[in-house]
Amino acid sequence: MRKLIMIVAVMGAAVGFWVTIGHSGQNKSDGDHPLKFVLITPFADIPFFAPVKQGSADAAKQMKVQCEFRGPGGSSTDGQVAMIRQAVAQGCDGIAVNIIDSAKLAPVIDEVIKAGIPVIAFNCDDKAVATKRLSAVCQNVYEAGRTLGRTVAPSIPDGSSVIITVHDEGVSALKARQRGIIEGLKDKNLKFETIAAASRDEAIKLVTERLKEHPEVKTILCTGQSDTEGSGLAIERGFSGKGYLVAGFDLSEETLRMIKEGTIRFAIDQQPYVQGYYPVVQLAQYCRYGIVPSDIDAGAGLVTLDNADRIMTLCKQNYR
Repeated sequence: MRKLIMIVAVMGAAVGFWVTIGHSGQNKSDGDHPLKFVLITPFADIPFFAPVKQGSADAAKQMKVQCEFRGPGGSSTDGQVAMIRQAVAQGCDGIAVNIIDSAKLAPVIDEVIKAGIPVIAFNCDDKAVATKRLSAVCQNVYEAGRTLGRTVAPSIPDGSSVIITVHDEGVSALKARQRGIIEGLKDKNLKFETIAAASRDEAIKLVTERLKEHPEVKTILCTGQSDTEGSGLAIERGFSGKGYLVAGFDLSEETLRMIKEGTIRFAIDQQPYVQGYYPVVQLAQYCRYGIVPSDIDAGAGLVTLDNADRIMTLCKQNYR
């Protein structure tokens, strides 16, 4: 009997230890109300985020949590800060933040962490200033830029001039992509010029004007969705069949159409669906079981004529 009591005591201690370890994080119970998470980006009004929203909605359903996607629009970091504080005041259990400006967002992220609410970065994880976010789900943008540069390098003559487009000069991810593109082309002795175009239509206008002024430029490399689409349309409408090369980032129906028709050589897809999906999964696992989130590279999918049809179908379903 004495031995039996000792065995039971040891088993009880082991079970108690397992429970402590398994729930060492937030240890929040759903109870009568599901966990509530908020994804906050300053670019909520642009088409790119449709797959991100789809990913977060699918993950919320699978994890049995509530999830809301918010954004002030117009790339307003100040508006993003206000929305983060609002989410805390409303009693959310976890927040995912598109960290495009770490200098402005680091203090408010620190506030959220001190309040006991986990924070995960998604889509962009600017590292200019260290933040206390637990993990990041985003593309390794510098390496993706190098992928674009290395892929396109054989098609660009040595010593030629290249235009690089950006949709916003203040976004760290675009700067990193641009550095990666240039690094991937470092052996070509090229001359680079940057054009900043805040919208697709502005990209059409500015690229058209610049190519008319400098007919020797035959290559346009883009760093985002709107400028990739706009640059392709500029070539299609004003320079079709004249030997121009366009390659860029992110997908849209028009970009995929132009890839199929040969106007755009290829695009690098950062697979935004997973940027909405995995933050919700990680927040749920952390809040329920104390499983510490880890960084996830969303990847750099190469979209060419060979796979454009399948990806076009998936884009219409908000999965690519």
